[in-house]
Amino acid sequence: MKTVVIGCTHAGTSAVKSILKNNPGNEVIVFERNDNVSFLSCGIALYIGGVVKDAQSLFYSNPEELASLGAKINMEHDVLEIDEVAKTVTVKNLKTNETFVESYDKLVLTTGSWPIEPPIPGVEAENILLCKNYNQAQEIIERKNDAQNVVIVGGGYIGIELVEAFYDSGKNVTLIDGLDRILNKYLDKEFTDILEDDFRDKGITLALNQTVSSFAKHENGKVKSVSTPEATFDADLVIMCVGFRPSNELVKGKVDMLPNGAVKVNDYMQTSNKDIYAAGDNVAVHYNPTQDHSYIPLATNAVRMGTLVGLNINEHKVAYRGTQGTSGLYLFGYNIGSTGLTANSAEHFGIEYDSVLVEDNYRPEFMPTTEKILMKLVYRKDNNQIIGGQLISKYDITQSANTLSLAIQNKMTVEDLAFVDFFFQPYFDRPWNYLNILAQAALDKINKVK
Repeated sequence: MKTVVIGCTHAGTSAVKSILKNNPGNEVIVFERNDNVSFLSCGIALYIGGVVKDAQSLFYSNPEELASLGAKINMEHDVLEIDEVAKTVTVKNLKTNETFVESYDKLVLTTGSWPIEPPIPGVEAENILLCKNYNQAQEIIERKNDAQNVVIVGGGYIGIELVEAFYDSGKNVTLIDGLDRILNKYLDKEFTDILEDDFRDKGITLALNQTVSSFAKHENGKVKSVSTPEATFDADLVIMCVGFRPSNELVKGKVDMLPNGAVKVNDYMQTSNKDIYAAGDNVAVHYNPTQDHSYIPLATNAVRMGTLVGLNINEHKVAYRGTQGTSGLYLFGYNIGSTGLTANSAEHFGIEYDSVLVEDNYRPEFMPTTEKILMKLVYRKDNNQIIGGQLISKYDITQSANTLSLAIQNKMTVEDLAFVDFFFQPYFDRPWNYLNILAQAALDKINKVK
């Protein structure tokens, strides 16, 4: 069987390895328009901030490795068209401009996503950059030394991490976001207030609830300032991080999609065309807290889905378990974990929910040191099923987001988490683990309401 894979970042790399591992004898042909594979874009901020010294370490595979496993790798090859009836792809070799047609038995779409580029007046000015791939990361590094005033547009994870990276590099940093809070998709107000206050204490300018209306540039073409309806901010360098859109132009009208263009897949990574599979940032995941499709572009989702493509491409073997959108963040000494729905997003989805907020120490007060944890649990009112959780502390509690993720995936209730068996050892936790305490507080609230 011949399988053509289009795109080779996280999902594509995982799919290629999994296909070859689980289906001996399969022919795998890869077309990638860039000159590299498997770049961890989540490490760009660490690279910019100097934590990661060598950008090459942000690659976990390469064309040579995939070729050694048996794949035919075609770098700098752009797929121009898919004929799903004839089962062929038309490909352009970007180095020679040659165009040719390749047939397939199975097609794997791992085309990823691309940063949203709003059509703002002046956006063509030099030093207004995107932050997604290796080449963009290199360009940011090259230009950052000559920039003192840096403006980040977008308060999601990438934007927030870049704020820290540029601040640690001694830059004057301004963050602009159209929403009234940073990290709005991941955290509720009780948590973002802590981070925003810390930003302001450090001298970072927050322009929240504001949208960019225009960019001004110097006579040499470089960006000079960024304007919103409320203010104008000096800028030597602007990084646009306003979100991502799925890259699915090749299959528009050919497979089922969400309104934003994300491809829908079944539990075995098949699209509505049984011979076309999809995985990664171009795909709508099954979101367990709502039991519906949702667009959540995360590397963790991509590698899982890519691996499942390889397991299921010959026959259905392992079903996708869905996702909770679990994430972790280290920011200015704070460890942050979140999974599932926030109270804000639960309301947006029209779910009847309740929540509880608890602050406690992670281990007993008789120990030489301890740290406070602020944590929140979100659960359904009708059956007490856990649908979300958030934690923040100077102590590393991020793995507890994984525990809560498992609770959501397995449809655990508040009662389950309140009395689940966690070990006790004073070096690590209290006789009741802090997640037990959180769920018990929710149970107290439920019983009080009754």
